Amino acid sequence: MKYVVLIYSNAGSRKLWEQFSEAERGAGLAYYAGIDAELEASGELVASQALADHTTAKRVRVDEGRTFTTDGPFAEAKEHLAGIYLLDVASEERAVEIAAKLPEASLGLVEVRPARSLDVAEW
Repeated sequence: MKYVVLIYSNAGSRKLWEQFSEAERGAGLAYYAGIDAELEASGELVASQALADHTTAKRVRVDEGRTFTTDGPFAEAKEHLAGIYLLDVASEERAVEIAAKLPEASLGLVEVRPARSLDVAEW
């Protein structure tokens, strides 16, 4: 079954990251690369991606066939999406086990959610 692991950031986690030295940031990114390698080896990783800072987001709206964009995140929030993992794992327990390895889990900034197919019979 597929699960999405959503990794959020907030003012506290961003401040921590900004205080890290370049070497510490490199070690942090290498940690995520290690998790990716483990999950690729086990066949459980479908995709993973870090996201750019939420302030670089574009909100898109279509009105009468015309596309409009505005700068900034979609909604005002204390927390913003910072990255995702799409996993294909045997159980929700395994998805939670993987999510618990992420450093943001110690800050309560990780969410696990089942992914849904677009097959109408499964809705």
